[in-house]
Amino acid sequence: MAEDHTHDHPHDHSQFQPDLEDKPLTHYQAMTEAVGELLIEKGVISGDELRAMLELIDAKSPAAGAKMVARAWVDSAFKARMMDDVLAAAEELGIDAGGIPILAVENTPEVHNVIVCTLCSCYPRQLIGLPPDWYKARSYRSRTVCEPRKVLAEFGTVIPDDVEVRVHDSTADLRYMVIPQRPAGSEGLDEAALADLVTRDCMIGVTLAKAVG
Repeated sequence: MAEDHTHDHPHDHSQFQPDLEDKPLTHYQAMTEAVGELLIEKGVISGDELRAMLELIDAKSPAAGAKMVARAWVDSAFKARMMDDVLAAAEELGIDAGGIPILAVENTPEVHNVIVCTLCSCYPRQLIGLPPDWYKARSYRSRTVCEPRKVLAEFGTVIPDDVEVRVHDSTADLRYMVIPQRPAGSEGLDEAALADLVTRDCMIGVTLAKAVG
C-alpha cells in the first residue's frame, strides 16, 4: 500500500516554475480567445458577461471537488456514478462542474493516479479551483510523464515499488480528477469532516489525503 504520508508541511516546489505567461499561445488557448471574441462580436454575450463568467470560474475553490470525494468515500453507488459521469454526479449534489467532460480516476492500494497537462494547463477548475503555479510549469508538465515517481517524491509522496503509478494527460476536451484513498481511521467521520481531509493536491494526485488527527 502507498505510504501514509500527509502534506501538512511545506515542500520546496521552486523547481516547478511557471513559464507560460510570455510564451506564444497554444492552439487551444488561441481557439478559446477566438471563440470568446466571436461570441462578443455576434452579440451572443457581452464583454461584461464574459468577464463575470471568468471571474466566477477564477473564484472557485477545491471545496466542490472535496464534497464529491467525501460522498464517494461513503456511498459506493455514488462513486460508481461519479466514475461513469462526473458532470452528472456533480449535478446530483447541486454542483456546476461546467460543460467539459471530466473523468474521475480512483487511487487504490494497487494504483496511484496523477494528473498533468503536457500541452498547457487544462484542469477541472469548476471542481478544484485555480491550477497552482507548479502545475503550469514546463518542468512539471514534462517530468511527470517521464519520471512520475521522482516528481511525486519531491512533493513528499513516496509510492512503493509494488504500486503502479498512472499518469493522465488532461486536454481541452477531457479533464481528470483523482479520487484519493480514504485515510485510515476516518470511519467515524461525517461527510463534512471527510471533505476537510481532501485537498486540491490530492485531487491532482501529487499528495495523499490528509491523515486523521
